[in-house]
Amino acid sequence: MTARALDVVATGPLATVQDLGRPGLAALGVGRSGAADTDSMALANRLVGNAPGTSCVEVTFGGLEVRAHGGLTVALAGAPCPMAVDGREVAPYAVVWVPDGATLRLGTPTSGLRSYLAVRGGIDVTPVLDSRSTDTLSGVGPPPLEPGRRLRVGRARRPLPGVDLAPVRVPDSGDVWLRVARGPRDDWFTEAAYDALLGSPYEVTAESNRVGMRLAGPALERARDDELPSEGMVPGALQVPPSGQPTLFLADHPVTGGYPVIAVVVRADLGLAAQARPGQHIRFRTSAR
Repeated sequence: MTARALDVVATGPLATVQDLGRPGLAALGVGRSGAADTDSMALANRLVGNAPGTSCVEVTFGGLEVRAHGGLTVALAGAPCPMAVDGREVAPYAVVWVPDGATLRLGTPTSGLRSYLAVRGGIDVTPVLDSRSTDTLSGVGPPPLEPGRRLRVGRARRPLPGVDLAPVRVPDSGDVWLRVARGPRDDWFTEAAYDALLGSPYEVTAESNRVGMRLAGPALERARDDELPSEGMVPGALQVPPSGQPTLFLADHPVTGGYPVIAVVVRADLGLAAQARPGQHIRFRTSAR
């Protein structure tokens, strides 16, 4: 029997292997990492009969091209990319068969930023600290994908769910609304700063990646200007440097930071944040609304 694998032909801007990451190791200086949009990863995995946290390929802004070694069942979720198997168009959010030797190509997504390619059986790279996730900040885990790399595929352990297509809402191409709770250092800011955060749109800048998104909008004024000792950070933290322009931490955020956190995006909305492209606008609202 032919060993099943994916041969990487092209990666687009960035493609990495991701699962649910390395929780519980922050005290040792190891961040969680993992998929930036866990809901989309879970959907892609469920379509091919994998457990929701099975390792898959996270593709940033399309451009991935892979060749099947042994026939493979795959599904794509998250940012919807045009897909083709040996030139034949296939649909995202659907179960797709890629025959032995065939090439799967992803175009540029029509909305959203990150897509998740799940393969039945999962991507079987060597785990590091019990995870196969690539942490782009620390370098822990497998390196980002490069042309010429072969990714082994594991054994399927669950039956296929019998669903051909998942009717889901695609990522929004307009303003992205995120719910926030007050941060641990909101007292370092004026009340006007918190009102500005909730009342104004913030643009996602090009200086954004899996570590975090630098946002541009009204400067958030501090009520005090002394130094803050480094303290623990979490995904969704809105950290504000002296410029007053917030940074929203994502999956590969540092485990500590020395700037005050005015607010924290609720975990359920982090997938929405991960799909926002540079040039889109983020709007914040309190989690109680």
